[in-house]
Amino acid sequence: MGRTKQAARNIAFGYVGQIATALMSFILRTIFIMRLSEQLLGINSLYTNVLSILNMAELGIGTALNFSLYGPVARGEREKIKSYMQLYRKAYHIIAMVVAGIGIALIPFLEYLVKKPGNITKQDMILYYLIFLFNTVSSYFVAYKYSLINAEQKNYIQTNINTITKIAVVFCQIIVVLTTGNFYLFLITDAVLQLIQKIFVSGYLDKLYPYLKEKDIQPLSKEESDTVWSKTKALVFHKVGDVARLQTDALIISSFIEVAMAGVVDNYNMIVSTVSNFVNIIFNSVISGFGNLIATESREKQYEMFKVYRFFASWVYGFSAVGFMVLLTPLIRVWLGDNWILAPAAVYCFLTDYYFKGDRIVLSNYKTAAGVFEQDKYLALFQGFVNLVISITLVQTPLGITGVYIGTVVSGLIANITKPIIIYKACFDKSAGRYFIETLEYLCSMVVVLGICMLISEKVLATLNIGTVILMAMIITVVFNGSYFILYGRSPEFQYLWGKIKQRFAGK
Repeated sequence: MGRTKQAARNIAFGYVGQIATALMSFILRTIFIMRLSEQLLGINSLYTNVLSILNMAELGIGTALNFSLYGPVARGEREKIKSYMQLYRKAYHIIAMVVAGIGIALIPFLEYLVKKPGNITKQDMILYYLIFLFNTVSSYFVAYKYSLINAEQKNYIQTNINTITKIAVVFCQIIVVLTTGNFYLFLITDAVLQLIQKIFVSGYLDKLYPYLKEKDIQPLSKEESDTVWSKTKALVFHKVGDVARLQTDALIISSFIEVAMAGVVDNYNMIVSTVSNFVNIIFNSVISGFGNLIATESREKQYEMFKVYRFFASWVYGFSAVGFMVLLTPLIRVWLGDNWILAPAAVYCFLTDYYFKGDRIVLSNYKTAAGVFEQDKYLALFQGFVNLVISITLVQTPLGITGVYIGTVVSGLIANITKPIIIYKACFDKSAGRYFIETLEYLCSMVVVLGICMLISEKVLATLNIGTVILMAMIITVVFNGSYFILYGRSPEFQYLWGKIKQRFAGK
């Protein structure tokens, strides 16, 4: 099956799964807020972020090994695949132990991360945390097995498994919250069902790839092993910097403002994540396709596909960013009421970073597929440092939570400026000048359309209810996509995408 069809299958299954899980997660969040406290919602958000930071122990070895698998998979080198998978397995088992050790060592410091915990006792804090820690540690004993199906561009297998599990977990958690209102049972339900999934996945993938159970596995050559570890060392810097930039907002908010505010922010994150997950399904589904493209095609072909990928990201992220700018706070107000609203300045900073994240995802995904890790290995560290300094400084000023997101925006823009220069030189042997011109064009287009939609929304949303929110969403859809079609409908990138869509519907 070709790269385009594999990507289309991955995207289709991803969308079905995302729609199902998004709907149920929305219902669960509504019931959670009605039956449990703001502090517990904040704890749930905080510990999720703490464990994301602990995942830093993976330090990029999974990314490096996934890249290393693209070539052997494309060439059908079974013995080489076995060798890489053995290394992956050993590394992840060690990582599981490291995460467990670091996680337990953090227990004495939990009380300093939770400001104004309400009725939550110190013992409760620890027990909640241990359940989260168990879920994270146990995942490492299975996660490495997904690398092969992803390298084969069969991401839909992982998507389907995760979708079924998520639906089962959320359904059972809804029942638990409605019948008991007990946060312990809420967390234990998730842990038990996730454990069942991991046991099933381990057996299923063993049957799918029985040759991975063979004992006659040749170790990698010194050159191959050195390549993996060289890329892993570079990815260590990326991982540490990304964690400092992307996973610390909830910690800063919980520690300097209050834990309940982390729950308020998490409602915004949930809506944005739900939509961005739909977007990211497309972009993440083609990473393995890019890996195959890079392994088999010329640089010129790679560059053409990168431009199409980037154009599509600018369109989709621009569309969703405009929708969020206009509708996110009104939607929260309709859903939960005025008590769950963030300051407009904080929301706009948060969404500005979301828009520019579209470009960063394109650059990072292509860079990952191409194995370009060493050239900018210190950049993520610098970004993380900038984010922490600005966020921690400004959160203690009258800016408060807005200051946290100013740090996120500034640190993110560093990558938007530097990564294109690195990638264009390393991957295409070209200047990035054209990239920045196109960035400015896309940004100006988005701002103009946003201004038009804001003016229209003043009339439409004057009476705020779910009906006017839906009407405004329809107007944004027509105005934005109509404007972009007029502006970019004749571009080579659009024509390529349109051609692929027509082929798809023609069944070719």
